[in-house]
Amino acid sequence: MTSASPQPAAGPARRTVVAAGAAGLAVALTACGGSEDVPSGAASPDSSGTARDSGGTGGSPGGDAAAGAALASASEIPEGGGKVFADRKVVVTQPSAGEFKAFSATCTHQGCAVRSVADGVINCPCHNSNFSITDGSVRSGPATAPLPAVEITVSGDSIRLA
Repeated sequence: MTSASPQPAAGPARRTVVAAGAAGLAVALTACGGSEDVPSGAASPDSSGTARDSGGTGGSPGGDAAAGAALASASEIPEGGGKVFADRKVVVTQPSAGEFKAFSATCTHQGCAVRSVADGVINCPCHNSNFSITDGSVRSGPATAPLPAVEITVSGDSIRLA
């Protein structure tokens, strides 16, 4: 007596379904990336994100920014304010005359790009988180973590990623 083996139902193979599901999960996780997408950024020479006229370069800040790449001239960064460099995912501030700081331009709440600097704060338009231009700390949430510092150097009038 021979028994006929059951024929599988027509449709995609199990491996195809599993592979497609894994690919979809990877896309979903990438799109929802939060603080893991934030450039880690090394601390500046004085461990606070401050850069003064040093003339040299240091380690790589991480993320998409290239080490040694010129960002701006010091005269472009207003005292008590700052400027967002969206293409480099960096925001540079000047809390007081001649003191320059840089932070990741990726909000620590849900990974949105910060958009502007005004009234002593770095502003994220997605959920209205605000960060201090002095140390990147949260001024108002929903963000709970500060913007990571990014190392920069200032030589003459040139501000560069370290």
